[in-house]
Amino acid sequence: MEKYGGILYIVAMIAIFYFIILRPQKQRQKQHQDTINELKPNVSVTTIGGMLGKVVKVKDNTIILNVADNVDLEVLKSAVAYINKEEKK
Repeated sequence: MEKYGGILYIVAMIAIFYFIILRPQKQRQKQHQDTINELKPNVSVTTIGGMLGKVVKVKDNTIILNVADNVDLEVLKSAVAYINKEEKK
C-alpha cells in the first residue's frame, strides 16, 4: 500500500483541480454560449463593458445594438455579458 500512496495523492489532486477549477469554467462557458444563442431583435442586453442597449439586428458574429436615439453600435456577440430580463420603463 505504501507504493500506491503517491499515486493516490496525485489522482486526488487532479480530481480536486477538476471540480474546483475546470468544471465551473466549462459551466460558465456553456451559459455564455446559451446567452449568445438567445440573442434576437428587441432584446435588451448588457455588454461586458457595461453598455446597455437593445438588439436591432443579429449577424453571424456581431449584433447591431441601439444604445440611444439614432445611435447604433456593432459589437461582437461574445461581448454580450447577459440578457436583461427586467425591462424598466
